Amino acid sequence: MERRDFLQKTILTTAGVASASLAASAAKGAQGNNEVYEFRVYHMRRNLAPIDNYFSKALIPALNRMGVKNVGVFNETSKSEPAVIYVLIPYKSFADYGRVLTELRADKEFEKARAEYDKIPSDQAVYERYDSSLMLAFDAAPVIQLPTKSQRLFELRIYEGYSEDAVKRKVRMFNEGEIDIFKNVKINGVFFGENISGKDLPCLTYLSVYDNMEARDQAWKEFLAHPDWQKLSKLPEYANTVSKIHRIFLQPLPYSQV
Repeated sequence: MERRDFLQKTILTTAGVASASLAASAAKGAQGNNEVYEFRVYHMRRNLAPIDNYFSKALIPALNRMGVKNVGVFNETSKSEPAVIYVLIPYKSFADYGRVLTELRADKEFEKARAEYDKIPSDQAVYERYDSSLMLAFDAAPVIQLPTKSQRLFELRIYEGYSEDAVKRKVRMFNEGEIDIFKNVKINGVFFGENISGKDLPCLTYLSVYDNMEARDQAWKEFLAHPDWQKLSKLPEYANTVSKIHRIFLQPLPYSQV
């Protein structure tokens, strides 16, 4: 068996197992069209120009050619030093993720476009490492919702749970009411994903967006006071679902498609 065929079959088999496991724990009524998200976090060392060129001129165009749309690239509003870059890549399914990964490895146009980036010597490496997480979209938000042009303040939240069951219950809480309350108070969800690989497992991740910090603060104030949230948050089946929250404010880079 050729290496390429073996790689593709391995990816699809692994993806199928993960998909089946998540499907078994998902809330009833799943439509089966949930997107899959790869979320990368690059811990940078040097200036951003080489990786900006790689994303904007090589990786994103290649992904778009292969049918992957709405690739998001962000940095932190706090301008952390060294910089951290966040990349959101949405796929239609686990099978689509495997297909694109295999095609990228063999794509000559992508290879040519990234040639300058590949030649960067080790003593000028642009990042220390990057983390990659894979997520399955929630049933109540199965696909990405693109923000308007005025919405440029993004809030990334990661909710850790003390166990797999805790995260499963929190996902169900989102599916069965919390996302609807978000919509009512203008917490504008971009994506909601249950993490199936990566750091800080078990956990879930979601991204919301606002016009500015004032709009964000007002939305969360209304959410916490909303009668439906007051009722939902007191239900015993949702007790102790979140053990730690990570919150990061992001802004899109000029070539981001989100």
